[in-house]
Amino acid sequence: MKKSLVVKPLAQRLRPKTLESIIGQEVALKKLSTWLEKKYLPSLILWGPPGCGKTTLAPLLAKKIGYPYSSLSAIFSGVAELKKIFKTAQQTYDMTGEPTVLFFDEIHRFNKAQQDAFLPVIEKGSILLIGATTENPSFNLNTALLSRCQVLTLDALTERHLTVLVQQALESSELHYSLEKEAVEYIVQSAQGDARYLLQMLEMLNPSAKATEKPLSVKVIKEIITQRPAAYDKDADLHYNLISALHKSIRSSDVDASLYWLARMLSGGEDPRYILRRLIRISMEDIGLASPQALTISLDTAAAYERLGSPEGDISLTQCVVYLASSPKSNSIEVAHNKALALAKETSHLPPPKNIINAPTKMMKSMAFGKGYIYDPNTVSGVGSQPLWPTRLEQKSLYKPGAWGFESTISDRLKTIKEKRKSSR
Repeated sequence: MKKSLVVKPLAQRLRPKTLESIIGQEVALKKLSTWLEKKYLPSLILWGPPGCGKTTLAPLLAKKIGYPYSSLSAIFSGVAELKKIFKTAQQTYDMTGEPTVLFFDEIHRFNKAQQDAFLPVIEKGSILLIGATTENPSFNLNTALLSRCQVLTLDALTERHLTVLVQQALESSELHYSLEKEAVEYIVQSAQGDARYLLQMLEMLNPSAKATEKPLSVKVIKEIITQRPAAYDKDADLHYNLISALHKSIRSSDVDASLYWLARMLSGGEDPRYILRRLIRISMEDIGLASPQALTISLDTAAAYERLGSPEGDISLTQCVVYLASSPKSNSIEVAHNKALALAKETSHLPPPKNIINAPTKMMKSMAFGKGYIYDPNTVSGVGSQPLWPTRLEQKSLYKPGAWGFESTISDRLKTIKEKRKSSR
């Protein structure tokens, strides 16, 4: 019986054979070459998006420095499998003095207790760890492990780099078709910086292209390949990075950038209610009384979305984002809030002055509670002058309105109130 031939994926067949042939990671390669020239390689954490070259880089580094190589993934392996590799690596190290380069993919999927398994073998020198992660190492890896590794950031490939990769694949003996210029551009844009996904698309076209000698068009490609979902992960870094980008774009009063980041989140499947909670926060934190309507509009937007749902209600978020981004900005309310909280904590033992404490009993009246209280609306100016702060606490200036938007009106009002209070003494 004939054995069936196992054909490796195109991404495997076209994987770079040398460090010099890796494209799109010039900064990281320059750093690595500096170490390798000195015959030195530290334990590394490769941090970058999918398809940027992390898996390609690890074995080439081991080959370049001449150390034995092994690889595992946190998805399929546990500490038991690691211990087997550690044992073999220790034996190799005892005989040759050379560490084993261990490539550990998806290292962020190990919890922080499991990550401790790497510490003693890195410390002894029997393992040179190359961990790969798509998540921010400072959040997902423990401090002890990070202190023993260098974090090397890899970038998503640019459209220029992906175009080079398409040309290399088409010129190889692996593909049996050509592409129209617009088709190349379509595939490159669809890949969204992911070289592995790009090569998968090219491989999917291969069987369908055998029936024609004409360059494939965008129309033909769309019939074969479904559109890739927007890159998004509601529980990982991108979730927090995009909401941060939206918040800061609104804060910077850039309407178009704000709309872009909102669309990125909505098209990625983010829960609009999560976005709405941040918009309500922005209306208070970054706008406040510079535009008092901001909070009302944010709350109305939340109500409109609950009434309509998605996708009809999504446009209400767009309207709200445009309003917030174009509104005057002020953090005076947040600053006043934090100042007041800090002062209140420091002086929580000080009672209010007696004149503004109600005296519902005869005993309290006899003790002068409520004595001398001034009902301000009954005064000529509408503003009275009476003790309002604790006796042993000097009056503080906590709220300082901004210079534009409605806060400029508030600023004028406060000046008038201050003047009237002085004249009523």
